[in-house]
Amino acid sequence: MTEKDILNLGFEKKFSLDTIDGEPDYYYYTKEFTNGLEFISNASDELVNDNWFIEIFNTENPVRYYDVEDVLNLFSLIIKGLQNGK
Repeated sequence: MTEKDILNLGFEKKFSLDTIDGEPDYYYYTKEFTNGLEFISNASDELVNDNWFIEIFNTENPVRYYDVEDVLNLFSLIIKGLQNGK
């Protein structure tokens, strides 16, 4: 997954509190749904071959997605479920 894919999915860029020469040490992305379900990307300083992934935030065992199509399908199902729950 590319950084552009993550931005197109509606993620918000966050910066580390750690700095190097006054600049953030790294950045990452987050996205939260209205029910509190939150996703987070890997950090920019953890990239391997410029590949990004997203995972469900704050879980005991990581649930990761590397393919943008998988994430689009997952988000579509989440949105559908939220709409059905109203």
